[in-house]
Amino acid sequence: MIMLHINGSAHKLHIPADMPLLWVLRDVLGMTGTKFGCGMGLCGACTIHIDGQPTRACITPASAAAGKQITTIEAIGATPAGKKIQLAWLALDVPQCGYCQSGQIMSASALLAGNRKPTDADIDNAMAGNICRCGTYVRVRAAIKQAAGVTTTGVPDIVTGTEALK
Repeated sequence: MIMLHINGSAHKLHIPADMPLLWVLRDVLGMTGTKFGCGMGLCGACTIHIDGQPTRACITPASAAAGKQITTIEAIGATPAGKKIQLAWLALDVPQCGYCQSGQIMSASALLAGNRKPTDADIDNAMAGNICRCGTYVRVRAAIKQAAGVTTTGVPDIVTGTEALK
């Protein structure tokens, strides 16, 4: 038996210790917000947080997360950084097909939680492992900047309610 703490709730699970956390979330617990992309930890679609750090759920065995705090896309909006990122994502219509977006939001939320004013280099570094087939990278960067309050496009900042500098 493995005890997992997911989105503030404890789950006692009778699962193999080496079962990837992605399958625990999706198949055992029915939490389908975290997506399967590549199965090798390369695309970022399965990104979750373990103790606040972005982690690829497809290559993380359930046993590695025992006793740690796991946050998924279903609960990221309850965090200050996650809420800001989600609002900016909506305001700027970031998703196209949307498949990669839960992983993108999880990586962006971790960045913003640890760095309130990320530079372009910080954003590049944090988001490098998240692939978007639709190419929404420009909107992803704009949303992260808006959530951080560093937009300079004249777009109203829905997080603070003010218009950014032109």
